[in-house]
Amino acid sequence: MTIKHKVLAVEKLFKTLDNEIAAFRKESGIYCFSGCGKCCNKSDIEASPLEFLPLAFHWFSQGKADEMRQKLEENQSLNCMVYQPLSKDDPNHGHCGEYQHRGLICRLFGYGASKDKYGQLRMVTCKLIKENQTESFAKAVEMLKTKSTVPVFADYYQKLMQIDFRLAKDVLPINEAILAALETVMQYYAYREFPASKGVA
Repeated sequence: MTIKHKVLAVEKLFKTLDNEIAAFRKESGIYCFSGCGKCCNKSDIEASPLEFLPLAFHWFSQGKADEMRQKLEENQSLNCMVYQPLSKDDPNHGHCGEYQHRGLICRLFGYGASKDKYGQLRMVTCKLIKENQTESFAKAVEMLKTKSTVPVFADYYQKLMQIDFRLAKDVLPINEAILAALETVMQYYAYREFPASKGVA
C-alpha cells in the first residue's frame, strides 16, 4: 500500500469516526466547550505515527515538510506543537492549528469509551464535562450499557492497525509521533515522484 493509499484509508476511518461522534453527541447531549483547550494543554498525550500521517502528508504537499521537521526537532515542550493557546497567561483556552488533520486520540477524547481491567466500558472525557454536563454525562454512561453509538478506543485503534501495523502499534509522545509520521512521508518520497492532486501514489 502506498503512502497516499494509507492516508486515504486513515482519512476514511476518521470520517466514519466523525459520523459516529456526531450521532453520539446528538443522542447524549455531550459537547466540548467553545474555545476550551484544556485537554490539549497536557504534556502526557501519546499517539501513534499513523494517525498523524494525513497531517504529515498535508505538510509535505504544501512544501512545509522541512520547516515543520525542524520545528519538531527543536521543540522543547512536551505539549502538542500544533495546539495554539490563546495566550501564555491562558494556556487552557485555544484551538488546534491543524484541526482537519488532527489525530485519532484528539478526535476520540471526550467522546469515546475504553475498557477497564474488568472489560467494562468507561467514558473517557474531561472533568469539565463530568462536572458541568451532569445529565448528558449520565446519559452517556447509560448508553455504554448498549454500546449505542458510543465510539470505543480499542475498536478504532484496531482498525488503524489494519491499515499499517508498524506505524500504528508504537505509541509515542505526541510530538514524536507527528515527527515520525513526517519522516515516514519524507523518506517515502525521497526517491519517488509526488502524486498529482488527482492521482494516487
